[in-house]
Amino acid sequence: MSTMSSSVEFLELLAREAAPVEFEGPLVAARAAGLPADRLAELEQARTVALRVRALLERRRRRETELSGLYDTVSDLAGLRDLDDVLRAIVHRARNLLGADVAYMTLNDDERGDTYMRVTDGSVSARFQRLRLPMGAGLGGLVAQSGAPYVTANYGEDERFHHTGEIDAGVGEEGLVAILGVPLRLGSTSIGVLYAANRSARPFVREEVALLVSLAAHAAVAIDTARLLAETRSALAELSAANTTIRAHSSSVERAAAAHDRMTALVLRGGGVEDVAAAVTEVLGGALLALDAEGRLLARVGEIDEPDRTDIVEAVAASRTEGRSVRRGPLWYAAVVAGAENLGALVLRPDDELVDADQRILERAALVTALLLLFRRTVAEAEGRVRGELLDDLIARPLRDTDALRSRARRLAVDLDAPHVLVAVGDDAIAATGSARQRVLSWATTYASARGGLAAARDGRVVLMLPGRDAGGSARAVARDLSRVTGRPVTAGASGPATGPTALAGTFHEADRCLTALGALGRAGQGASTAELGFVGLLLGTVGDRGETDVTQFLRATVGPVVDYDARRGTALVKTLEAYFGVGGSLARAAEQLHVHVNTVTQRLERVGQLLGADWQRPERALEVQLALRLHRLRTPAA
Repeated sequence: MSTMSSSVEFLELLAREAAPVEFEGPLVAARAAGLPADRLAELEQARTVALRVRALLERRRRRETELSGLYDTVSDLAGLRDLDDVLRAIVHRARNLLGADVAYMTLNDDERGDTYMRVTDGSVSARFQRLRLPMGAGLGGLVAQSGAPYVTANYGEDERFHHTGEIDAGVGEEGLVAILGVPLRLGSTSIGVLYAANRSARPFVREEVALLVSLAAHAAVAIDTARLLAETRSALAELSAANTTIRAHSSSVERAAAAHDRMTALVLRGGGVEDVAAAVTEVLGGALLALDAEGRLLARVGEIDEPDRTDIVEAVAASRTEGRSVRRGPLWYAAVVAGAENLGALVLRPDDELVDADQRILERAALVTALLLLFRRTVAEAEGRVRGELLDDLIARPLRDTDALRSRARRLAVDLDAPHVLVAVGDDAIAATGSARQRVLSWATTYASARGGLAAARDGRVVLMLPGRDAGGSARAVARDLSRVTGRPVTAGASGPATGPTALAGTFHEADRCLTALGALGRAGQGASTAELGFVGLLLGTVGDRGETDVTQFLRATVGPVVDYDARRGTALVKTLEAYFGVGGSLARAAEQLHVHVNTVTQRLERVGQLLGADWQRPERALEVQLALRLHRLRTPAA
């Protein structure tokens, strides 16, 4: 075998990347052929050179592979989208490039002061994948604490590390023996450890350590880049939210300014609560109720039901306490107040959520509503005083210039030459406090004004002058409506109609006497007119404070036994007496009117004689009995 042929054979082995053992083949063949020693020496030298060339090519191939892996890692970092994907790719490349059985990564937990398993590749043990390493414990803990690479060919027998039962159990379950760990560093700070490990004893050479260090550096860059991206995204999200908030705030401020200008204009041009409610719903959307202090509706805009009275009271109390509008379910409440006085509330059902500036619009609307209500009250009170002064002058004696009175009345849209009735309200409607008297007078002024009349306070009475001819109906209406306002029975006496200024004073005094007569008859809380009471009313109108007591005593002494008999037996003696006197004492006509037999009338009158005495038909007694029957009828008008 020539030297040339042997060299070619070694080159062929290099060309097909033969295993090192195959390079012994040419030398074995030469020995078998009995070549001399000098030729064998040449072959051994050629084999040595060929193996060197092979090792150089292998190192270059490995370096190329490593560089390709690092290049791929850099490419992953350049297109970083998901940190977990990048870290898994780095750990997977570390395992492949180092030819390790397992590769994994741990990161430091600054809050807990230890390190935890972040990514694994090739691991089969769930316990190992959940390991947490105390700082300084195990190989990884020592790397994380010191910031320097550590390698062990046999972890279980290496005494350089602080072994713990939990770590050794996890490593043993995974079957790891040789472990290489390098730090993940950001500047001078160690943030974790990257590992390569085998399930059999093997040394890790310097090149492998350098390669894993490079991969760890890329992993640290990936982690830091992901952190910066997360912070950037968070900052952008915060900026976007802030921009949205600023735009919304700017829009709400513009709405608030527009609403303020509009409500100011409403006040200046004499708008009402309805206009304010419409302005609020146009700016904020939704529907709105304006309520007075009693919960009565002042204005409604849009489709919205009135809340329960209890809910309104509680929400308004909360709004007054907080000095802000308050939310109860889908509704917003803003108290309408003037100082300590509650004037009502605005109730808004918005289409969208209210921001702070929108609440301010609702609260400003409540303030404007309070101003309008106070202004309306002031105007009403001023007009009421004017109307009251006119009525007081009309019922005073002697009258002053009637033409001047007519002129004053025309300015108030009152025609004194049209028929009017006068209604006098008793002092049972007026409590002891001045506020209650003012409340009754205010009600009377509003009541009369709404009907084109007048009202005033005079001599402890409240007097109303109302257009029309039905004095009795007006008295009963006033008594009924004012009783609801005061919560107590109210008595009202009326007289009229009267036409012309000069007739009003006398009509007032008749109404006043009628009121006195109602008290004497025990008809407190009712309304009637002088025409309905007749001559008895005129008589009783002058009896004074003891009128009711005197009438009661008179009735008991005169017809009391007959009334009591009817009440006990259910008979009709009082009705028979009224019919008998009503037909001039004719038994037949009385029987016809009562739809009974004449004998029945006779028997009833005999019973009356037994109860009242035999002289009950004498002229003077008969007059007293008839008067008593009339008083009895007036005391019980519904009977």
